[in-house]
Amino acid sequence: MPPPLRLGLLGCSDIAARRTLPALTHTPELRLTAVAARDADRAAGYAERFGGTPAASYDALLDRDDVDAVYLSLPTLLHARWAERALRAGKHVLVEKPLAATGADATRLFALAGERGLVLLENFMFLHHGTHRKVTEILASGVLGAVRAVSAAFTIPPRPEGDLRLDPDLGGGALLDNGVYPLRAALRFLGCDLTVAGASLRHSSRFGVDLSGAVLLTAPDGASAQVRFGMEHHYRSWYEVQGAAGTLAVEHVYTTAAGHAPVIRLASGRDVAEIPVPAEDHFEAVLRFFATAVLDRAAVSSGLRLLSAESRRQAALLDETRARAVVVRV
Repeated sequence: MPPPLRLGLLGCSDIAARRTLPALTHTPELRLTAVAARDADRAAGYAERFGGTPAASYDALLDRDDVDAVYLSLPTLLHARWAERALRAGKHVLVEKPLAATGADATRLFALAGERGLVLLENFMFLHHGTHRKVTEILASGVLGAVRAVSAAFTIPPRPEGDLRLDPDLGGGALLDNGVYPLRAALRFLGCDLTVAGASLRHSSRFGVDLSGAVLLTAPDGASAQVRFGMEHHYRSWYEVQGAAGTLAVEHVYTTAAGHAPVIRLASGRDVAEIPVPAEDHFEAVLRFFATAVLDRAAVSSGLRLLSAESRRQAALLDETRARAVVVRV
């Protein structure tokens, strides 16, 4: 077995502490060697808890010889900037979603990664969970027939005062925070030729960000996707794929807890089945995939190409959504 990939953490976020770094401790292919944050004490605290040594700054971490790759967990509008700097420093990059807020940024970053021979991966954990592998298997079996429509939603309750998701200067807003999840599901099930037929955004005059919205997408064959997102709602994390002969649906699909065993509900004709999926930590799964992509790229080359293509198209769909959206200001 090759030595573990040496990972640096850029940004001491809550999700890094709660889910990603604990999963890292169970991923022998990776080892945390350095931690950087705007607050030196915070970096030191994370290093003490999870390993590695604190770096004086983000740039200092990127200059280190004992860092092969970075996990970038900064506020949204800093993702593209620091992903580019990491790639130019010769580091592979795993970046929290969304990688980029615009199609131009995503295209530029993937082109740079390709030129440098580096892995650039957007961290959509749900695509690496066993649930998605089972759904892919069901679709490939043909039991649903031709896919005609996708419905998907990711909504969360209102955020407290001071939450980063309510700060427009840091890339706040529901579209970038949770809207990208159902968009990504639609891309996976209907392909990267999706275009935006219409959209709506409910925009907060108080906070300066969108609080919720919906997008209608169409595929070249006329199949459609309806996605909803928001952060002023009852919690929902769900998608449904409807075919000519059947329908499948999964709840709690984007932020599946490590101990949760999902159930796929499959309807075909008059028959309804519930298909259990074993519990799994999808943070561990995406970390293993990232490590494999760096250490043995040929083993995951087709999956990596698909993920990269989806990431580029997803960023372009954000542009289209903002351009086509009816904005209601409240």
